[in-house]
Amino acid sequence: MAETEVSAAERLAVLRTEIAEHNRRYYEESAPTIADRDYDRLYRELLDLESHYPQLIMADSPSRLIGGRSQKAFSQIAHRAPMLSLDNTYSEDEVGAFYRRLEKLLPNEKIPVVVEPKVDGVAISLLYEKGRLRYAATRGDGVTGEDVSQNIRTIRSVPQQLKGEAPKLLEVRGEVFMTKDGFAKLNADRSEAGLPVFANPRNSAAGSLKQLDPAITAQRPLGVVFYGTGVVEGIEITRHSQLFPLLKKWGLPGSELWWKADSLGQILERIHELDKLRHNFPYETDGAVVKVDAFAQRESLGMTAKSPRWAMAFKYEAERVETKLLDILIQVGRTGTLTPVAALQPVVVSGSTVARATLHNEDEIKRKDIRIGDTVVIEKAGEVIPAVVSVRTDLRDGAEKEFGMPSKCPICGSKVVKEEGQVAVRCVNAQCPAQLKRRIEHFAGRGAMDIEGLGEAMVEQLVARDLVREVSDIYSLTSKGLNELERMGEKSVANLLEGIELSKRQPLWRLLFGLGILHVGVSAARALADYFSNLDELMAASADELQRIPDVGEVVGASILQFFREPGNREMIAKLRGAGVRLTSDPKAATATDSQIKGTTWVITGTLGQPREELAELIRQRGGKVSGSVSKKTSFLLAGEEAGSKLEKAKKLGIKVVAEEEFRRLLAS
Repeated sequence: MAETEVSAAERLAVLRTEIAEHNRRYYEESAPTIADRDYDRLYRELLDLESHYPQLIMADSPSRLIGGRSQKAFSQIAHRAPMLSLDNTYSEDEVGAFYRRLEKLLPNEKIPVVVEPKVDGVAISLLYEKGRLRYAATRGDGVTGEDVSQNIRTIRSVPQQLKGEAPKLLEVRGEVFMTKDGFAKLNADRSEAGLPVFANPRNSAAGSLKQLDPAITAQRPLGVVFYGTGVVEGIEITRHSQLFPLLKKWGLPGSELWWKADSLGQILERIHELDKLRHNFPYETDGAVVKVDAFAQRESLGMTAKSPRWAMAFKYEAERVETKLLDILIQVGRTGTLTPVAALQPVVVSGSTVARATLHNEDEIKRKDIRIGDTVVIEKAGEVIPAVVSVRTDLRDGAEKEFGMPSKCPICGSKVVKEEGQVAVRCVNAQCPAQLKRRIEHFAGRGAMDIEGLGEAMVEQLVARDLVREVSDIYSLTSKGLNELERMGEKSVANLLEGIELSKRQPLWRLLFGLGILHVGVSAARALADYFSNLDELMAASADELQRIPDVGEVVGASILQFFREPGNREMIAKLRGAGVRLTSDPKAATATDSQIKGTTWVITGTLGQPREELAELIRQRGGKVSGSVSKKTSFLLAGEEAGSKLEKAKKLGIKVVAEEEFRRLLAS
C-alpha cells in the first residue's frame, strides 16, 4: 500500500475502535461520554476515509452497523422490518445536497417531503395485532431489539388496545422520552434521597426503559411520540402524511407539529420555524427530520448499508454560552483517579442552570490552555454533561492563573502518582475517604451486592461518622450506630440491616465485581466465578492460569494479581469471610437430572413468574448457557405468556419448548 493508504488504514482502525466504544456507551449503557457533535465529527471522518479508500472498508465497520448490541438481561425480538438509523448533518448546504440527490434519482418528478421534530429519546417499536398490543422492542442492532413490553405497558399514553377500526397488523415506531418537568422533579427527588442524579432526559428515559422491575419504570414520567411504521397489514397507507391523522384516530400520540414541503426553500423555512417552536415542547428535541412523503418514491430511492436514502436528520447546533471559570476543583474516584472539574459562575444552558462542567484531565486543560479566571465557552450538546469547549483568550487581563494537578490528594493528603504513558493521576492511599465512599457505593450497587438503602447519602454519613473504614465494615454495622444517623428511623435501620444480611448470600461473581478490582467488569467476574470454585482458588491462581480464562486476559489478570497481593485487600477478604459473606461459586451439579441442563443452551422469552436474569442464573448454576436469540444451537426455549416470535421460530426449528411449570419440576427433581 502507498504511504497515504497506510496512514488512512491506521486512522480508520483508531476511528472504528473509538466509535464502537461510543456506540456501546450510547446504545447499551445509555451513558454517552461525548457530545453528539463530537461523535458526528468522528463518524463523518470515518465515512470520508472509507469513501476515498473503499478497499479498506471492514464488514464490521460502524458505517455498516445500525445502533448497538442488544442487552442480555432482556429476551430478544426480531423486528418485522428493520429499524434504520438516519444520516444527519448540521449544515443547511448538506440539506440542499440531500434534496438535489433526490431530484437526480427521481428526475422529472415532484418530490413532496414532510418535516417533523427529531425527538431526543429512545427508539422503540410496538407491534399491535388486531388492535391489541402484542409486544414492544428497542432498536437494538436494528434487526433485533430488547423485549421491553412490560415496561412499555406502564406508560399511560401507550394504549393497550387501539381505538376504532384497527389494522390487522401494525408495527409502529417512535421515541420514548422523559418530560422536561418530570426529569427536573426526578433529579430533585433523587438528590434529596441521596441518590446520583441523571445526566439528561434521554439517559434517564433509557435507564427507565431498561429496568428489570416494571414497577420502577411505572414511577418515571415517561411518554412516547410515534412517527413511523414498519410492517402494516389490513390498511393501505401510501403517504407518510396520511399517518398522523391515523395515529390520532387509533389513540397513539404523534408529533405535535409537522409540515409538508415540496422545495428546498420550503424545507429550510420549516426547519427554521421548528427551531423557534421546539423549546415549547414538553420533551427535548435536537433537530428536524426530513422524509420523502410518498412511499412509492421511498421504494424507488432505496437505502444504503444502514440508512434510507429518502430521509435525513438536520441537527441544530448545540447552545453555547460564555461564563467565568471561578476555580478548578478536584474529585477523587473509587480507584483514586483525580478528575478536574470546572467551578463556574452559574449560567443557563439549554434550559438549565450550570455551575459545574467536566474538564476530563490535566492534558485536556493544557491542550485548551484553560486558566482559572478565564472567560470560557460552555456547551451542553445533546444535554450531555456540560463541558468547557474553548477559552476567550482575547478577554484575558493577566490575572488568570495556570492550573497544575496537586502533588497530594486534596481529600487525604497522600501523594499522587501519574504512571508513564497514562493521563490519569491517582491517589495511592487505598484508605482515602473519597475512594472509600465510591468503593462502598460500588460494592453496594445494584449490579454488585445490591444492598438496598446503602446509597450515596447513607455512605457519606457512615464514612463521616467513622462507622465504616473499609468495605468489610458494612457487615459490622449495628442498630445502635445507625440509629444516631440523620433520617434513620427504626424501620429504615431494620431495612438496611436486612439488606446487608441478604447480601451475604449473593453469588461469588457479584462479590468479585463489587470488590472493584481494576478492569474486572461483570463479564470477567462471571468468568472467574465459573472457573474457580471459591475465592481462595482465585487468590492462589498464577498469571498463566488467569490469562487462559475467557474475558480475562493479560491486562485483567495482572490487575487481579496486584489486587490480591495487597495485604490490606487480603485482610478485607478475611473479614468478609468472618462476617459470613459467601466466598464460593454456585455448585456445578453432577447428578443425572442436572445433566439435562449441563452443556445445554437456553433462550428465555415471554412473561414469567420470576425475573429473567434470576432464571438465567439458575440455568448457569447448573452448567447451562443462556442466549438472547433462537438458533439451531438452542437446546430449550423457556416460554412464558406472550412469547411471540421466538416461540414461533423455536417451533419451526424443532426446538423443545419448556413451560415455567415444567422448568420448575426440572430444577426440583
